[in-house]
Amino acid sequence: MRQAAAASGNASLTWQGSSLELLPQRALWQADIGVLLVADLHLGKAESFQASGIPLPSDGDLSTLNPLLDLAAHLQPQRVVVLGDLIHSRVGLTGELRAKIRALPELLGCPLELIGGNHDQGSWLEGLSAGPPQRCGNLWLSHEPCTPREPDLLNVAGHVHPVAVLGQGGDRLRLPCFALHRNTRQLLLPSFGHLTGGYAVSAEYQRWVIADQHVLAVP
Repeated sequence: MRQAAAASGNASLTWQGSSLELLPQRALWQADIGVLLVADLHLGKAESFQASGIPLPSDGDLSTLNPLLDLAAHLQPQRVVVLGDLIHSRVGLTGELRAKIRALPELLGCPLELIGGNHDQGSWLEGLSAGPPQRCGNLWLSHEPCTPREPDLLNVAGHVHPVAVLGQGGDRLRLPCFALHRNTRQLLLPSFGHLTGGYAVSAEYQRWVIADQHVLAVP
């Protein structure tokens, strides 16, 4: 594997001859097969919190869905795969949200696939079944990170919501990041949803932070 330069604010790496673009929109793009990968949208999170008495504005899904639609319109993928946690909980699955999810394939202009995450469990979505982890070329796609059994595969996963902590004291920044662990062959994607927290990954990971619409390697 080698890191390669990329234009337009992206970064890229190569795995077994396949080029993977790390996008500042918090997504992974494999152009040679037209697959766009995103993780952890957590749609309906505001409504889930509202049901518990926590006041959050109900327009949070638009800040997640609109960038996804814009990205698909620009890249024109052959398919979009969500690596788990498309929704936050069954409580937040309102009729309006169900209608938005039902319309997504047409709005994206391509098939939408979902690999089931822990937050998707027990929820039924019309026309969209939560499937198991799957192989996609030289990638093993899953929600929770795992070590692929086959040595040529790179596990691309979500679930962790990786962030990098930069600086010290009052100058510290917590930035969403892509995180690659070479020994375990895992690439963690940042959460695509904006109403999510983050877990600070250690320097054992090669990290690329997202800042000012650029993907920047952490020294």
